[in-house]
Amino acid sequence: MNNPLEFLSNGLVIAGLIILVGALLPLNDLIHLLPSGKMRNKWYIQSGLILFFILGYLFYLIRFWDSGNLLVPLVFFLGAAFVWLTIHLSKQTAMDIKRVLELEKENITDPLIGIYNRRYMDKRLDEEIDRALRYQQPLSMLLIDIDFFKNVNDHYGHPVGDQVLRHWGGLILSVVRASDIVARYGGDEILVITPSTPPLAAYALAERIRKHIELHKFFLSSDPNLKSISLTASIGVASLTNENAEAVKLLKETDQALYLAKSKGRNCVISSSELMESAIVE
Repeated sequence: MNNPLEFLSNGLVIAGLIILVGALLPLNDLIHLLPSGKMRNKWYIQSGLILFFILGYLFYLIRFWDSGNLLVPLVFFLGAAFVWLTIHLSKQTAMDIKRVLELEKENITDPLIGIYNRRYMDKRLDEEIDRALRYQQPLSMLLIDIDFFKNVNDHYGHPVGDQVLRHWGGLILSVVRASDIVARYGGDEILVITPSTPPLAAYALAERIRKHIELHKFFLSSDPNLKSISLTASIGVASLTNENAEAVKLLKETDQALYLAKSKGRNCVISSSELMESAIVE
């Protein structure tokens, strides 16, 4: 190949071919960054298109090796560079989004139990109260406490107590709906905000959680043949009314219902309506 134009023409196509092959590496990384679903499938299609282009570049090299045409090879080269740049930027964007989401999750998640933390709960509670009042929808809350949890820490140690707390959060999450907000209220207390849930339905949910915990055995090791303990829970339930249409008041009412559940022997559910009946009797 003595013609400089032929050398340049073929060099542009070969360079474009190398760029396309190189684009498959960041594309593979990008695909694994994405969750399974339609978005990932679309990038699989992109992989197929790049492989098709690679075959096209090879065909052009074989068929027009001595053409000396610069326009088409230049378009091939710039097209390959565009594909590589697009994939590289997409990968960088996906990494940045993943990093932001992970930081956001850390910011709103309790590190021990893996449910929402108190700060996020306060924010969501205000939002849910505003939404319930605006659209005239019911809203209820459950405050759940492990009965005699201090005995677990004292008898088995805090590492076992932490293990129980993590498992405890998972048990509650397995019973509530996806739309419910489960957050660590403090210590071993967990708050469940239940949007669009009237008092009777909230009470029924609390009973399901209580029974689920009562029947569950907490194994102190991953080996089920080793020692296990059984725990119970006391639960206070309150629902949004015109009288408690503020986060502080609703939380106080729920906490008072929980206190009454503990004073009545624990392992039971007390609603705010029972709280008021108790106050009337007194």
